[in-house]
Amino acid sequence: MRYQISGKQIDVGEALQTHVKTELGEVVEKYSQRPTDALIVFSRNAHQFVCEATVHLSTGLTAQAKASATEIYAAFDGCREKMDKQLRRYKRRLKDHHRDRTQPVEFGGGSSYILAGSGDAEASEPEGLQPMIIAEMEMRIPSLSAGEAVMQMELSEAPVLVFRNERHGGLNVVFRRDDGNIGWVDPQQ
Repeated sequence: MRYQISGKQIDVGEALQTHVKTELGEVVEKYSQRPTDALIVFSRNAHQFVCEATVHLSTGLTAQAKASATEIYAAFDGCREKMDKQLRRYKRRLKDHHRDRTQPVEFGGGSSYILAGSGDAEASEPEGLQPMIIAEMEMRIPSLSAGEAVMQMELSEAPVLVFRNERHGGLNVVFRRDDGNIGWVDPQQ
């Protein structure tokens, strides 16, 4: 598994990196035999240390956890415990959905844009009708079944997930509705 351990305005020493690799490696290997990479970022928020971890699995799932504490090791341990709980909770679902999958999930590229919103809800339309793009990022679009996409969305606690449907190759969207149910958009070919 590839690790990317960094700090935002914090020096992350060798001892902490070794601790992170050992502890997180044990948790991920316990519940998932095929992790691909992990991104761990340490930062400070006033007097507390914050640890954010993202682990990408070859099944296409992305597990995320975040914790904070007054000491950096305690912040990581809290994050590790949340990751452990999350992976344990989804272990059975991962096994059931991916028992027949022999190859890792394929990812395609895509662009993501953040558009500037108008501060005033009743502001008039701009003359050119072209929104101002304030951020542009590359995204990974996984190739999944609808059930796997719902599981990925729940695991990452995201409100929406765009994916390529394995059945027919078209782009699909799953999202959490206001009533708590899951919506699925599958455009006709």
